[in-house]
Amino acid sequence: MTETRRQPTQERAKARVERILAAASELIAETGSDTVRMTEVAARAGIPIGSLYQYFPDKAAILRMLALRFMERVRDGLRDGLAGIGGGEEALARVDAILEGYYAVFLTEPVVRDIWSGTQSDKALQEIDIEDSRANGELVFAALKSLVAKRDHARFAASCFLLMQLSGAAVRLAIGVEREEGDRLMIEYRRMVRSELNAFLGG
Repeated sequence: MTETRRQPTQERAKARVERILAAASELIAETGSDTVRMTEVAARAGIPIGSLYQYFPDKAAILRMLALRFMERVRDGLRDGLAGIGGGEEALARVDAILEGYYAVFLTEPVVRDIWSGTQSDKALQEIDIEDSRANGELVFAALKSLVAKRDHARFAASCFLLMQLSGAAVRLAIGVEREEGDRLMIEYRRMVRSELNAFLGG
C-alpha cells in the first residue's frame, strides 16, 4: 500500500494527516524508525489510535508516505534546478550542483536517511523508486535534449533514466560509510556523471 488508507478530502482530515506525518518525523529524528510505535505516533499527534489506523494501516505506510513526500521535494528541486539552461557548460554545472545538494540533504536531515534505510526492504517502495527515477530522468532529458544531437536522443533518454537511479544508489552508499569516504565517493560519482553527460553534449 503506497497511500493513506483513508484519503483525506476535508481540510480537517488533511490537517490530521499532516499532524501524523509531522509527529512520525519528530519521533524518527529522536529515536530512529525501528523503535517508533504507532501508539507513540498517535500520542504525539494528539489523536486516538483508532483515528491513526483510519489513515495509515501500519508504520510502513507512514514511512512510504514520508518517502513519497521526499521524492516530490526532490523532483521539484530538480525541475527548478534545470530551468532555463542555455548551454552545455551551464548544464554540466547545474546537474553537478543538483547532485551536491541531494547528497547534502541526506547528510543534514537524519529523518531522510532513516526513512530510506528503513524502507529498502519495502518492495512497493522499490517499485515507486524506479518510477521516480524514470520521471526524474525524463525531466533531465527534456531540459537537455536540445543540446544533444537528435540521433542520440534515444540513448540519451536511457542514460538520463539510469543516471537518476544510480544517483540514489550512490548517495545511499555514501551515507552508509564513514563521512570522509562518502565524500570521496560522491566526488567521483559526480565526475562520472559529468563525463557521461559531456559525451552527449558534444564536449
